[in-house]
Amino acid sequence: MERIITPNSGAPVGRNGDVGQELSTLLRSGRMSLQNVQSGLNKVLTLEPLTSVKDLVIVGYSPAAEEIFQYCEDQTVRGYRFRGIFDDEAIAGPLGSRRVGDVEAVKAFAVQNRIDIIYCALPGTRRQDITDLMEFCERNTIRFRVIPSAESFIPVVKTSDLEFHGSVPVSKLRKEPLDRPVHRWLKRAFDIVFASAVVLFIFTWLFPILGLLVKLSSKGPVFFKQMRLGRDNQQFVCWKFRSMRMNMEADVKQATKDDPRVTRIGRFLRKSNLDEMPQFINVLLGHMSVVGPRPHPLRLNDQYRDIIDKYMVRHFVRPGITGWAQVNGFRGETRTPELMERRVELDVWYLENWSFWLDLRIVVKTVTNMFGKDEMAY
Repeated sequence: MERIITPNSGAPVGRNGDVGQELSTLLRSGRMSLQNVQSGLNKVLTLEPLTSVKDLVIVGYSPAAEEIFQYCEDQTVRGYRFRGIFDDEAIAGPLGSRRVGDVEAVKAFAVQNRIDIIYCALPGTRRQDITDLMEFCERNTIRFRVIPSAESFIPVVKTSDLEFHGSVPVSKLRKEPLDRPVHRWLKRAFDIVFASAVVLFIFTWLFPILGLLVKLSSKGPVFFKQMRLGRDNQQFVCWKFRSMRMNMEADVKQATKDDPRVTRIGRFLRKSNLDEMPQFINVLLGHMSVVGPRPHPLRLNDQYRDIIDKYMVRHFVRPGITGWAQVNGFRGETRTPELMERRVELDVWYLENWSFWLDLRIVVKTVTNMFGKDEMAY
C-alpha cells in the first residue's frame, strides 16, 4: 500500500530536475541523520535514558497502592510520573487529594492524557472489571501492571515476571526483555552502527542508481512517504522507494499478486526488499529499528485493532525494516484476518523473546531471503 506525497512545486520540472530534487531531499535527510547518529552515539556512550518519563495511574486503593505512590513521588526515582488514582469510593490519607474519579473514568482519562502504564490494585472479586481493563490496555498500547497483596489476589493475571517498586512486587502480563535499559541501549547501538554502515557504504552509490530507475519507470516522485505508527503509537513518516504508478487506491488497497499498479522496476524492488532501503534513514532518526514488527498503514491499524487480540501490543517496541514475521513467510498482503492474526502472534512472540542474537539471526535470514524465492514478495 502506498500513499504518494508529491513534491510541492509551482513550476514544471524536467525529469532530470525531478531526480535532482528528490535526491537533494534525501541528502538533506542524510545530513539530519548524521546529526542524529552523533546524538544517538552520545546517548549510548553516556548511558543516557533512551525513553521519556512514563505517566502512570493506579486503579483501586490498597496499602500497596499508597507505597507505589510514595515510590513515584520520591525525587531520587526517575522515569515515572504519578498522574492520579481511580476508585469508586473516597480515599483517606495522602492519596485522597489525588483521586481523579471512579474506576470506569480511567479509560477516558488514559486516552486523553496518553497514559503509559496502568497499575491495578482491584480485588480479585472484581474479575470482570480487571479483565475489561486488561483488554482496554491491550487495545490502546498501555502497559498493564498488577499490584498484588494478601487482600487483593488477582487470579486472572499470569505472573510471568515480577519487578519491584521499592518493596512492592508488581506483576506484568508478559515478559519484555526490552524493558531493561541495558537491552534497549544494546539494540539502539546496533541500529546506529548497522544503519550508518548502510548509509555510508551503500547509500552513496546505490540510492542514486535506484532513484534514477524509479524516475524513468513512470511519472511521479522517486520516494513515497506514508504515515505509520511507531513505538507507543507515535506517528512518523515512513520512507520507501516508489514501486507503483501514481494511483488513487494507495491508501485503501494493499499490493496484490500481479498488481497492475506495480511498475517493472517496482516489482524488482519489492521482491528484493530494496524498496525498503530508505527506511535506514528512519532508523537513524529513531523512528524505527533494523529489526522489529513491520509498521502498518494507519488504515490497517484502525481495521484490525479491535478484532485481533493483542494487535496493538506490537507498538510496545520500535517497528522494524525486517521482522520475525517477515522472515517466517508473513510479509506483504494480508488477504484474511487469519493471516494478520498469525503475523501479530509472531510479532508478539518476538517482543516477548527478544535477544541480540535473535536480531542477528533475523538480519542474516533477511539477506539470504533476498536471493531466494519468496511467494509473498510481490
